[in-house]
Formats: sequence, structure tokens, C-alpha cells
Amino acid sequence: MRLEMFDPAPIGVVFTQGAEHRLAYTNAVYRKTFGDRPLGRPLRLAFPDLEQSGYFDIFDRVLATGRAEVLTAVPIDLDFPDSAQEGTRYFTFSVSRATVSDGSQGVLLVVVETTEQVTAARRIRVLSEERRRALLRYRSLVRAGSEMVWVTGPQGGVIEPSPGWERVTGQSWEEFKGDGWIAAVHPDDRAAVTERWGRAVREMQPHFTQTYRLRLAAGGYRHFAVDAAPVRDGDTVIEWIGTCRDVEREWQDARREELLTRATAVTADTARPDEMLAALTAVIVPDLADNCASYLLPQALHRRPGTTLTAERVAAVTREGRPGPPTHHTERLGPGSPLARAADLRRPVHAVFPPSSPPPDLLPPDAATWLMPDANSVVLLPVVVDGTTAALVVASVDGDRPPLGQAEISLLQALLERAHTPLGHALEYQRTRQVAFALQHSLLTEPPDVPGLGIAVRYRPSASAAEVGGDWYDSFVLRDGATVLTVGDVAGHDLPAAVTMSQVRNMLRGLALDREEPTGEFLRRLDTSLQTLYLECTATCVLARVEHRTPGHFELHYSVAGHPPPVLVEADGTARFLHEGRSPMLGLLPDPRHSTAVRTLLPGSTLLLYTDGLVERRGEDLTDGLDRLCRHASAAARRPLESFCDDLLGELLTAGNDDDTALVALRPSVSHPSGP
Repeated sequence: MRLEMFDPAPIGVVFTQGAEHRLAYTNAVYRKTFGDRPLGRPLRLAFPDLEQSGYFDIFDRVLATGRAEVLTAVPIDLDFPDSAQEGTRYFTFSVSRATVSDGSQGVLLVVVETTEQVTAARRIRVLSEERRRALLRYRSLVRAGSEMVWVTGPQGGVIEPSPGWERVTGQSWEEFKGDGWIAAVHPDDRAAVTERWGRAVREMQPHFTQTYRLRLAAGGYRHFAVDAAPVRDGDTVIEWIGTCRDVEREWQDARREELLTRATAVTADTARPDEMLAALTAVIVPDLADNCASYLLPQALHRRPGTTLTAERVAAVTREGRPGPPTHHTERLGPGSPLARAADLRRPVHAVFPPSSPPPDLLPPDAATWLMPDANSVVLLPVVVDGTTAALVVASVDGDRPPLGQAEISLLQALLERAHTPLGHALEYQRTRQVAFALQHSLLTEPPDVPGLGIAVRYRPSASAAEVGGDWYDSFVLRDGATVLTVGDVAGHDLPAAVTMSQVRNMLRGLALDREEPTGEFLRRLDTSLQTLYLECTATCVLARVEHRTPGHFELHYSVAGHPPPVLVEADGTARFLHEGRSPMLGLLPDPRHSTAVRTLLPGSTLLLYTDGLVERRGEDLTDGLDRLCRHASAAARRPLESFCDDLLGELLTAGNDDDTALVALRPSVSHPSGP
């Protein structure tokens, strides 16, 4: 064998001679890999760094026995001249005895480097072990974890069973796999879920999250948070892995905060209880209920339990534009009505029932017009303020939506707490109005019976429950036979104004009873008393004294302190205002002076004293109201005195008049007895 034949070989070749294994030949590949070792030197001296490896013993055995040996993937740690990188490289050695052309024997070593193959195989083994362990961990997580873990293919269909999913939803593997999982998603959430999941798969998004409702094996739905990510091999998605976590409690808490925030926002600038309830009803539907109606109880303070309930519906909202009852409607409900029962109990009345089968004793009075045929639950919720049921809210849920439960009732109560302040004010208004009305009616006496004079009186309170005025009227006969008429108005629209009004009215009576003085002098002394006893109080007043002077004629003495002028309507219908005897309002000037005017009253004429509620309208000039009064008084001049007053009130007062109105009308008879 000629050794030169190995010069072009792509593998390393070495030939050693003799028992000392002296280097006799190395080819180019070998020298490039291991260096140019001197020929003729023993192998142990040529490679002293391999002395401890035991490789030289193999040369001894092969030379002695003639049996070839092969070493596979042998690690060699040397300074390799063909590479600047240090470290272990792997080689496969074939060692055999050989005879060369000159007849000498030695050992032929063939060397093939296998570093890349060994490294690749080792990497594969490591990755395989890591994957095996990851798979074991995943399976353990799936079996033991509280979350549902699932795996889909690159196109989004489920490809592995999930015991957690099957346990929670009740779906079998056959029902779950592929796209079958979508059947467990709430019908209202399916479209959004499938659209977003499909987009995430198509676009290979790095992360997918969503919260939706899943049907439970035990029935009903709960919210679950979904987190998923693609598993990639380079740029290729080979599968998706995700989890589903029950977040019902967190979702409920978040919804509660969000609804309370919305309720605060929509009621921030609202003070009226009806507007407050209407705003809250719009928040309740559709987030908490499919239908909701709110009622105010205008007679809450003086209604006795077990009696008829008057309920004014101020809001009615239904989901998705379904037909509902008219918003503003007043109901008179018998004591057996569910609403009346809830008001008396002062606690929620709640019922859950099969769809379309509500219990008859829990239906609102007009349920047929707004409670949907597939309703499954109803709650009648009283809004209690300071121990009094001031309002009622009726809510219901339809279809396969989860019925109203304790969590929803608790949230409804929290929302309706926003209405407590305006409802408390409304109750206070009712209390104030009741007291003021009682006080006013105690002072609204019948006019005296005076021969030759017809006297009629009227009082109309404000249409607003919040307005309690200081208007008064009075008429009485003095010891000298003169008749006194007066109307007045203490500034303010509250209970203190009504109380002050009663005191001023009685004070004027006391000042006038035992004196025969001009009406202006009476008002001067009343003005002084008012400024002494009621600091910063002002009032307007007309005081008239009617004296019987000659048969068929009466004489009118009158004074006007900052008040609208009296109207005198002659028998022929001519109407004019009496502008004489005017002075500033009571309580205004520190040294008051009040004048007196005198005018003859002819038979058939009508004298009208009134408060500003008869002529004032919001946004209108007072002159327009006075002109309107003059026209209507002239038109009603020939009407009987009682009808004259009623006609004026009917023509001049609006349905929403926001001020009290008092008036006194006097008319001398056409024929009357002679005076004393």
C-alpha cells in the first residue's frame, strides 16, 4: 500500500511504524486539523497532551493483535490550528494494522470529525427532554389546575381534550373539539368572540384576551377571562394554547363600580326627585334589567299602611325599544296591590319564576303593557327615606338572561341611594307644605255678612310642592260698623314666610280693631312693628276700610304699600286700577310714611284686592299681567260676585302657577237697607 494515495482524501489519515508508533505519514486534512506534527517522532511525544487519554493503548493492541478498532464520537480537547475557537471537538477514529509498500507494518488511523453531528444530536436530545417535561407539566396543570387549559390548531379549532373545560361546561370531548366550544358561549357574546378570535388567528397576534360568559354544567352563565398565545416554530404558528379563568366576582365588582360611576355622573346636576329617578332608571336598563319603572308616592307622609296607595309613575324604560307604558301616569292602587304591599313592608319583594309564568300576586298593575311574555324574575324595590317609603322601583328580566338575584338587588339599592337626598327634600317639602297649609287654612276665614255689601274671598296655593307662600287675605267688621278688607304678601316661599304671614295678619287685626284712624296710619304702625319684631322682613299689603256714608253709597279709604294696585270695576264694565294711596313696601324705610286715598263706591261696582300670583307669569312683564286682569275683570263685571272670582281664577291662573294667589272682592248691592 502506497501512503501517497491518501493525500487528496477529505478525511484525516495517519500511519505509524514500529512498537513506538513513530509518525511515518500524515495527510493534508490531518495536518490542518491537528497541526503539522514532526515525522519520525513517537506518537506519545508528538501528542503529549493526549498521554492521559488512553488512546495510545489502542495502537498497542491493534498492532499486537491485528484486530481493528473503531471509536465513535470521541471528545478531543486540543488547541486546533484550523480554528481559533477552543473547546471540545468530536471525532470518529478507525484504527487498523496495515503493511506499506516497503513491507513494513504499522497502524493506520483514519479520522472523521463528527462535532456537528454530535452537537446536533445532543441538542435534539435536550429539546426532546425539555418537550417531554413540558408536556408532563402541561398535562399535570390541565388535570390539577383550577383554570381551564386548552390547545387549538393553527387555524383555531380545539385539538386536545381539556378536563377543566369539560368539568365546568359539561361539554364532552366530542362536543368540545373543533369549533364545538362556541356552543357553550352565551348567545349574546358569540358574535364578538368568534370575530375577535378569528382575527387573532388570521393575523397571528402575539396575545389574545377577552372576557365572555360560559354556560355552566349546573345551569346559568358566569364570566371567564380568556388568555391565549400562539406556539411558534420560527415564523410558523404550530398551535395555540390558552386558559379560561372564572372572573365572575371581579366582573361583578367592576360592573358595580362602573354603574355607580355612571349613576353619579347622570345625577350630578339633578335635584328634582322625578328627574333623578328617570336618570337612574335609564342606567338600570339594560345593564341590570330589561324593564324598569319608577314611581313617586306624593302622599307618602300621611298615608296609613293598608290603605289605597297613590303612585305617580315618573319613568318607564324597556330594553331594545320594546313597547312600554307611558312615562307620566298616576295609579290608585288598592291595599292588596303588590306595589302597596312593598311600600308597607319597606323591603324588596322578589320573585324568580319560569319564563312566561309570573305569579299573579306580584305583577305591577299594568304588567300586561310592559312585562314581556318571557319574563323570568321581578323585584319591587321600595326607596325608604327616614323610615318613609318615598318611591318605588319595579324591575324585571326576560328570556334566558340570568334572573335578578341578591347581587342585582343590592346593586339596585346602591344606585337608588343617589335619590335619597332629593327624595328627602321632597318629603321635607311635603311636611312643610302640610304645616303651611294647615296654618294658612286656619287663617282663611269666611268673610263677614255685611248688609248692603257682598264679599267673596279666594285662595289658591302654588302648584309646586316646594312653594309655600306668605300670601294672606282678611275681612272683618270694626266696632264703628266699618268693614276692613286686606290682602298681603310676606317675602319668601317657605314655612318661615307662612309663619310670619300669620303673625303680620293677626298684628294688623289687632292694630285696626280699637282705633278709628286713616288706613295709612294703620300701615305706618304695622310697618314700625314689623321692623322692630322681624328684622330683615319685608311685605306688601293693601288695606281698605269701607264706610257706609249715605244711602246707596259707600266710601272707600285705602292704602297700598308696595302691592299691585286694587281694581275697581264699575257696573257698566269700566275697569281701572286705583293708583292713589301708594307707598313703599313694609319693612323697607326706617321712618315709614303711608298715605290714604278715598273714593266713592257706587252700587253694582266691584272692588278687587289680590296678590301678585294672579297677574305674574314667568318671563312676562308685569304690565301684561295687569292688562289681562283688567280685561277679564271688565268682561266678568255683570257676573255674580262668586262667579266673578271663579272666572278670574279660571282665566288667569295657569296649570303650573308657581305662586300662591289670594283675592278679596267686594260689591255694594244695587238696593240695600238704610244705614244706621
